[in-house]
Amino acid sequence: MRFITPIFFSRITIGLLFVLATSGGFSQSSVGLTGRIVDGNGDVVSSATVVLERRDVRFRVETRTDTSGAFGFSDLPKGDYILTVTAASFGSTIRMQKVPASGPIELLLEPRAVAAEIAVTAASLTGAEGVSRVSGTVDRLDYQLLTESRLFNFSEALRKVSGVNVRDEEGFGLRPNIGIRGTNPSRSTKVLLLEDGIPLAYAPYGDNASYYHPPIERYEAIEVQKGSGQIAFGPQTVAGLINYITPNPSERPTFGLKLIGGNRGFFNGGFTGSGTIGKTGIFANYTRKQGDGARENVSSKLNDLFTKVVQTLNSRNAITFKFSYYGEDSNVTYSGSTEAEYAAVPRSNPFKNDFFYGDRIGFSASHTGVLSPDAFITTNFYANNFKRHWWRQSSNSSQRPNRLNADTDCVSMADLNTTCGNEGRLRQYGTYGIEPKLTLDYGRSRSFRGELHTGFRVHWETQNRRQENGDLPTSRSGVPVEVNIRRNLAISGFVQNRFVFGDLSITPGVRFEKINVERENLLALPVASGNTSVDAFVPGVSVSYAGIPRTTVYAGVHRGFSPPRAEDIISNSGGVVELDPEESWNYEVGVRSEPVQGVAISGAFFRLDYENQIVPASIAGGTGAALTNGGETLQQGMEFTGQFDSGRFFESKHNLYVRTALTWLPTAEFSGRRFSSITPSLLITGNRLPYAPKTLVTSSIGYSHPSGLDAFVENVYVGAQFGDDLNTVTPTANGQRGFIAPQSYWNATLNYRVEKWRTTFFVTGKNLLDRIYIVDRSRGILPSSPRLVQAGVHIRF
Repeated sequence: MRFITPIFFSRITIGLLFVLATSGGFSQSSVGLTGRIVDGNGDVVSSATVVLERRDVRFRVETRTDTSGAFGFSDLPKGDYILTVTAASFGSTIRMQKVPASGPIELLLEPRAVAAEIAVTAASLTGAEGVSRVSGTVDRLDYQLLTESRLFNFSEALRKVSGVNVRDEEGFGLRPNIGIRGTNPSRSTKVLLLEDGIPLAYAPYGDNASYYHPPIERYEAIEVQKGSGQIAFGPQTVAGLINYITPNPSERPTFGLKLIGGNRGFFNGGFTGSGTIGKTGIFANYTRKQGDGARENVSSKLNDLFTKVVQTLNSRNAITFKFSYYGEDSNVTYSGSTEAEYAAVPRSNPFKNDFFYGDRIGFSASHTGVLSPDAFITTNFYANNFKRHWWRQSSNSSQRPNRLNADTDCVSMADLNTTCGNEGRLRQYGTYGIEPKLTLDYGRSRSFRGELHTGFRVHWETQNRRQENGDLPTSRSGVPVEVNIRRNLAISGFVQNRFVFGDLSITPGVRFEKINVERENLLALPVASGNTSVDAFVPGVSVSYAGIPRTTVYAGVHRGFSPPRAEDIISNSGGVVELDPEESWNYEVGVRSEPVQGVAISGAFFRLDYENQIVPASIAGGTGAALTNGGETLQQGMEFTGQFDSGRFFESKHNLYVRTALTWLPTAEFSGRRFSSITPSLLITGNRLPYAPKTLVTSSIGYSHPSGLDAFVENVYVGAQFGDDLNTVTPTANGQRGFIAPQSYWNATLNYRVEKWRTTFFVTGKNLLDRIYIVDRSRGILPSSPRLVQAGVHIRF
């Protein structure tokens, strides 16, 4: 039987945007909600935007207050809603609202410069005004989309964003490999990860690799920014940044319990509590997650605890405290399979004694101070400590096992689980920093206004890296063969100013980075040490025009910058390696539009022109992993995202929705005079970059019924790619080089909300056809995740 192709499915989803526009409406119910919006003096607020939506069912309606401050909704299904009110020169108010209400309601809007309000919006890249104010490409996955999809991991979520390529690994998504606009996804090294606008990675300057990544259950929204706005964050500005947004405390006490079970030993249990007492808001969430991975002898168990306290001191000052703990215990190897092993049993894994242990404690305190109605300052202090111990017998498929013959008791794979030793890669990272940021609005008039954003950051990192070789497969101590201390001190700052001339805005900006790097080899006698520094000047400018109704056209250019790791720029003997930072010029031209209510489209053309992109033959333990100055590369293509919601389009309680995210990357090539990292004498100019598929498509279609039913089906398509810079087609015996065929997966989810029980039941299936593909060759062959079927319940009380 031949199934619908992914490209054909995406065409259907886009075509439905036009077909549905000619359809008729649906029958309505008779429940309504009315009210009035007033300010602190009791005066009415006209032209305020009032949005009513449900979190467990895809339903959203919007209206504006009239000259008397009144608003009204009719034909609403009964149930619990989230009511959001915003207005110019005011803040916003969000409350839980039961429908039907006992009568008309009245809501109070405070002036804009309220510290607690700013503290909440400061966590977002887009601020209080939302995506509309950003002169560049920004995508946002909201709570409703993340919840209704019943996501298994972050990889599944990020594939819903155009321009983002996520490569699977162990099948549980604990160490995602994220690439943006053609950058190599290995360990997400070229992507800046933030949590509420604060650095999330354990060493964003000295070792920006994703060996730690929280579960998706911690967050309520995801933002992806790819334009010149990146220069306000740094240090990575070559591809894009991802900001994970944590929930804020609710006004009223609320509690939630979620329980999920599935095949392959899967269990996911979580408890949430939230509420506000006086001027103190508290949110807490605990998640326990466990299950089997994509291969034999691979399983994971993790615990994640997150708490947030928002303390309002007065109308001008608020402090937000956050604390998190993450613990992981995984039976997981580092090596992939050889061609022979994969051909015999695709999900085989002989390394049953390989384990990863991770612990991270994080803390942050953010103070928001309102200086005037037009100025406020936010100061973030953050600190975290991450420890990971990975005991393994192999790092890639050329090692069967790694210590073969070097260990006198390890003469063949027959000794693997008895007398062959192992390696302990023992790492501990300490990171802390302080970052004040000032926002100032000035020169307000009919024809002009200005917005100044500026700040600086002082950031410290310490890496304690140790390797011990054990005598047995289960050893947890051994002979030290590496003991390194690596330190980074980074001082950075930025200035961006948005000049607004009516519908036209111009936003120039600049960032500077000064990074001091130290490395000590404590095993050398005497101790070998070295230090160096890296400086960077990162300018950017963007322009946007909003003169077309419900549409913004934008363009931008900025300098891409990615600092070298401490271990790459200073050798183990203390010598300084002549390794330049990665630098590029990045361009984009795009449009965002909601031409009519219920239809949202966005698209962009992008060009990443690298002067020095370091692209080794394979990263993270594979062949040819030595780093040298890479030279020129070019990535160029287009992105498109479209969404249609018939409920908003027809103002109906029934909702047929369609969504698609498309990335087309026709150009991703080595340019200039480039030679292979595998065979240095071979010229590879014009070859395609590894792990840069030409086409990525994620499309879905679903239906939401006012009774509480929501169902959708989704297709994910990943185009063909190469696993090495030689663009090898015929696989090598170790599996680390060769062609990677296109991939297509079908997912489906069904949610049903029982309002009187305040409970949602759901079932979801991932990779429904149980297709098996090669997803990675960098350390040997890794297979795609198998079919997963999960069912659960979410109770609110």
